[in-house]
Amino acid sequence: MFLHNFKYSLKTLFKNKMLIFWTFAFPIILGTFFNMAFADVINKEKLSIIDIAIIDNEDYQNNKIFKTAFESLSDENSEDQMFNTKLLDEEKAKEMLNKEEIVGYLKMQGNDPKLVFQKNGVNQTIFKYVVEEIVQRSSIVENISKDEIKKQIEQGNFAVDAESIVKRVINETSNTEIEFENTANKNLNYMMIEFYTLIAMTCLYGGILGMVAINQTLPNMSNKGKRVAVAPTKKGTIILSSLLAGYVAQLLGLVILFAYTIFALKVDYGEHTGLVILLAMIGSLTGLSMGVAVGTLSKKSEGAKSGILIAITMTGCFFAGMMGVTLKYVIDKGMPIINKINPANMITDGFYSLYYYNTLDRFWFNVASLGVLCVVLITISFLSLRRQKYDSI
Repeated sequence: MFLHNFKYSLKTLFKNKMLIFWTFAFPIILGTFFNMAFADVINKEKLSIIDIAIIDNEDYQNNKIFKTAFESLSDENSEDQMFNTKLLDEEKAKEMLNKEEIVGYLKMQGNDPKLVFQKNGVNQTIFKYVVEEIVQRSSIVENISKDEIKKQIEQGNFAVDAESIVKRVINETSNTEIEFENTANKNLNYMMIEFYTLIAMTCLYGGILGMVAINQTLPNMSNKGKRVAVAPTKKGTIILSSLLAGYVAQLLGLVILFAYTIFALKVDYGEHTGLVILLAMIGSLTGLSMGVAVGTLSKKSEGAKSGILIAITMTGCFFAGMMGVTLKYVIDKGMPIINKINPANMITDGFYSLYYYNTLDRFWFNVASLGVLCVVLITISFLSLRRQKYDSI
C-alpha cells in the first residue's frame, strides 16, 4: 500500500501545473534574471587589498604572534597580500576611520585585541575573522609552550627558560600553524548571497508540495482524503508515503536548479559539494515540514494555504538578502533574533559559511538549527492531525 500510494501521489503532484511552475520553472526564471542583472558585478567584483590600521603601542610590539601575522598578510611583495596596514597612534586612526580611509583599526590591550569599526560590511567581517583566527592560533602556541615546559620539568629540568621555549614555538608554528589563506584573490563578491537565497527559496517552496500532499489525506480538503478516512488502511502509511512523494519531487526540482545554475549560469558554490547537497536536502525537508504544518494547522482553502506559504517564504528570503544584500547585514547586526529563527537565512548562511570560511562550525550550527526546526514543525503537525475529527463529513 505504501508503494502504491507513493506512486499515485507522485503522479498527482506532477500533474499539478501550479506546483510545476513554483517548484521547477520559477526558480530557474528568477535565477536567469539574477544572472542577467548581476553578471558584470560577479565577473568584476573582487575584494581588493583592505586598508586597515593598527595602534602602534607597546602591547602590539610585544605580541610576536599578532605582529608576525599582520606583517605576513601585509607584505606588498607577496601575491597573497590581504591588508594594507598602517601603524598609527589612536587619534590618527580615528581620524582616518571617520574619513573612511580605512575599514577599521586594531588596538591591543594586553593580549586582548579590540576592533573598532564605523560600519559593517564584507571587508570588516574579513578583518574580524582574521583577528579571531590569530587569537585561536595564539592559544595553540600557549598550549604547546605549556606542554613543553611541563614536559621538561617532569624530566627533572627545573631551570626552564620559558621565554626561549615560547619564542621557539612561535618560530616553529609561524611556518606551519599560523598560516592564513588569502581570500582576496577569490571571487568573494557579496552577490553570491542572491543565489544562496534562490536555493533557500526553492527549498522552502517545496512546502507547497508538502501542503498539497497532506491535503490529499485530509477529509475536509479532498475526495481522496474522505476515502482515506474511511479506508481500513493505516493513516500513518498514507501520510508518510504522500510526504515522501513530495520530498522526492522537491529534490528533483533542486537537482534541476543546481544543474542549471552550475552548468548554464556558471555559479560557483565552492568546493564542499557534499556539504552543499546535505544542506539543500535538510533545507528541503524543513520546507516540506513548513508545508505540512500550514496544511494541518490552517482550515483555509488550498489556494489560501499556498498564499500563506509563499508569503512566509518570500518574507524569509527578503530578510536573508534576496531583495538587497545590505538588509542581511542590517538584520544580523540590529535584530539578529529574526535571522536566527528564519529558515531561509539558516540555509543562506550555511552556504555563505562554506564559501567564505575555512571552519565548519557556523555551517553545522545552521544544519542543527534547521534540523531542530524541522522536528518541531513535524511534531506540531502530527499532534494536530491526531486531534482532528470529521464526524460531519
